[in-house]
Parts: sequence; C-alpha cells; structure tokens
Amino acid sequence: MHKKVRVLIVDDSAMVRQILTQGLAKDPEIEVVGVASDPYLARDKILQHKPDVLTLDVEMPRMDGVEFLRKLMPQYPMPVLMVSSLTEHGKQITLDALEAGAVDFVTKPSTNVGHGLTAMLSELQRKVKIVSRANVSQWKHSNFKDAHVQKKTQTALAESTDKVIALGASTGGTEAIRLVLRQLPPDTPGMVVVQHMPPGFTKMFAERLNEQCAVSVKEARTGERIIRGRVLIAPGDQHMTVRRSGGTYLVQCNAGEKVCGHRPSVEVLFNSVAQQVGGNAIGVILTGMGQDGATGMLAMRKAGARTLVQDERTSVVFGMPRVAYEKGGAEKMVPINQIAQHIIGLLAERV
Repeated sequence: MHKKVRVLIVDDSAMVRQILTQGLAKDPEIEVVGVASDPYLARDKILQHKPDVLTLDVEMPRMDGVEFLRKLMPQYPMPVLMVSSLTEHGKQITLDALEAGAVDFVTKPSTNVGHGLTAMLSELQRKVKIVSRANVSQWKHSNFKDAHVQKKTQTALAESTDKVIALGASTGGTEAIRLVLRQLPPDTPGMVVVQHMPPGFTKMFAERLNEQCAVSVKEARTGERIIRGRVLIAPGDQHMTVRRSGGTYLVQCNAGEKVCGHRPSVEVLFNSVAQQVGGNAIGVILTGMGQDGATGMLAMRKAGARTLVQDERTSVVFGMPRVAYEKGGAEKMVPINQIAQHIIGLLAERV
C-alpha cells in the first residue's frame, strides 16, 4: 500500500476549496490534509501538516500566489501546482508562478462548467500525483541560475543553415527551456520546441521568452521557415512537424490524434525531424513525466542526429529523459545549466 499524497489546498474562495477538496478526496491515493484561504494561513498549515503538494490559486487578495511562491520556495521548497484562470491576466500570473518555482498548473473551466469541472478535477488528481514526486531542491540552492545569458548582439556560430535543433519538455519544462534558450547566441541554428501546454499559454510563453533571450522566439504557424536565430514553439493543442522543401525546412501545425497522451507531442516532432532532417539535427529532451519523445529520439539518433537529455539531479521530473536514455535514444545526460554549451559544442563539431 502506497503512502497517500498529502495535499494542502490554498484558495480564497470557500466554494473552490470545497470543490477541490471533494474532487481530490475521490482519489484513494490522495489525502487533503488541510485548506487555507490565504498565503498567511497557508504558511502556518504547511509547518503544521507538512504536505507533499500545495495547490495554489494564482490570483488571491492580500498576497497573490506568485509573491507567496517567491517567499516560500527558497525557505521551504515543495511541489506546488497552480490553479489558474484562462484570462489573459491569469495566464501571465501562471507563467510568473512557473518562473517562481511552481511545478505545473491546471486551468479552471471557463465554459460548460459541469463538464469542464469533471475534466479539470481528473487532471488535478493526475497532476497532484505527478508533482508529488517532483524534485524541487534546486530552489533551495538556486545553483541553476543563468550561467551566462547571451545578449541580442553577440554572434558566435559559423554560418550554416541546414542544422535544426529539436527540443521537447513537459513537467518543469518551462523553466528548463528558459534556462537553455537564454544561454544560446543570437545566431543559433533554427530550433523547434514542444512543451506540453494548453492553447493560449504557448503564445504567451513564446512572447515572454522572446523578451528574455538573444534568439527570437515565437509560437509556430504552418508554413513558417526554420531559420538561424529563430525558435518556433508548437502551439497548444496542435502537433508540429518539420518538412524539407528544397533547401529550406518548414513547420506544419495541425490537430490530429493525441500521441503518447499529448498534443503537441514530442514524439510527432522528433519522428518528422528524423525523417526530414536526419544527420543535420540535434535532439534534446528536458524534464517531464512519461515517455513522450523517447522513440522519436531513438529514430533521430539512428538517422545520424546528435542527442542529449537532461540529467536526473537537475530534472524536476526525470521521466522523459530517463526513458529516452534507457531506450538508447540519448547519447548522454547533461545538467540543465550545461545543455546550451553542449549544443554549441555539437554545432561546432559539425560545421
């Protein structure tokens, strides 16, 4: 018999606290050990109950979830799951929360509340169990802060347009991707990225990265070229594939069935890169739950691509990188703060 996952629910709405408590209580592997209506009460209850996971409303009076996280994580790192609204403001705060140390988020239903609520509660149950095993120790040491952030002007890499870097991530991935991209020079070969995220969040995530990185970052649209200095992020709820057209590479985004439980799926992207780009590609898998991308990375490696995964010590969830490595898709495991340097090293080898 597994020990139950102990959850503390923090939300300023009594009704939401009740809905979340009842929803989580339906899962025999989860126990709600307490609720709090604001972060000040939450702090006392964390010390009292020592929960495994905190669910936290992003928007609260007195102190919002992000401010609370910034205070909590350095002193008392623990897995936090944000409960966010789909408003533009809610999305912004959710991304702030991920930067401040939250592991993942679920969104409150905005329409068709009855049906939406059931789906949200089952996602909440699933994610509570995933994040309960997350490794959040880096927030204590903060030793993965950006090593050397690239400025928009420096150039470092030789001219060659036929390289493509493909990257996939899931739980904990938004921060990991940010760390890698901020260390890449502005003339890095074109990149294609899948991060498991709902629609709407990917566009905002891309815009935010674009402000913070030397490379330009945008949400992908069908027909866009993969070019040096540009990172294309798969839109939420759409698969992204790469295809070669003469001397250029283009992306296509479309719906399609979920693959490995996800849309966008890393598997779909990597398989297309293996077929279309072959030995001119570099594949990277960062932190994430499950095995999305593992078989695709193996296909890339067999096609001559170079491949890396994030190591266990720096992964929030060492699922996707582990499976990719075990299946033989990854050449080596690398700590998150060294992945950008490894990519640059592989590019230098291949010019």
